[in-house]
Amino acid sequence: MTFTRYAIYFAPPAKAEWTKFATSWLGWDMETGSLVAHPVVGDIDVAAVTEVPRKYGLHATMKPPFRLREVQTFDALHAACGSFASNQPPVTLDGLEIARLGRFLALRPMGETQALNTLAAACVEQLDNFREAATEAELTRRRAAGLTPEQEANLVQWGYPYVLDGFRFHITLSGKLDKPTLRATQEALQAHLAPLLPQPFQITDLALMGEAEDGRFHLIHRYALSG
Repeated sequence: MTFTRYAIYFAPPAKAEWTKFATSWLGWDMETGSLVAHPVVGDIDVAAVTEVPRKYGLHATMKPPFRLREVQTFDALHAACGSFASNQPPVTLDGLEIARLGRFLALRPMGETQALNTLAAACVEQLDNFREAATEAELTRRRAAGLTPEQEANLVQWGYPYVLDGFRFHITLSGKLDKPTLRATQEALQAHLAPLLPQPFQITDLALMGEAEDGRFHLIHRYALSG
């Protein structure tokens, strides 16, 4: 399979019950590379609610999607990801909770997140020599959202505004929703997903992802955090 971009994600463990539900909720299994049926959850139009994040799969971004530099190879990236993960310790957090981030819903970590933030920053910095510089069109598109000086500096240096001090770990569960839909969807997820969420929540590996030509992301390989 040919990939147009790569990314480093936290990909939840495939066999966990919460992962199975949340994967079907989104409707795309990036581990198997296949569409999956949405669960029936009250009156929620799950397909509509999850249309925007579906192609990315169930994940938290650690290093945002990037095009591979022409002087680099996939084999070199694969090897570097393995070496990187072997020097990073697993991360344990208190748990996950369903939260509102503006007008969309996501899973957010509970408790102290310093170790998690440190891991994400290391992903961004230590693997950046594989990233092709952002084009002017990509920079312009990011700037259209309105960026702070810090976010602008991140965009120029790292190709994405919301990294390092601007990073907030989250596993997206919806697109932007109107207030009534947001409230109803959060209540539905609270009833069906929240009881399955892990406490504590552990990150024991990172995943190299590839974006196929159809725009969907596929899991290429998991790397155990063994530092």
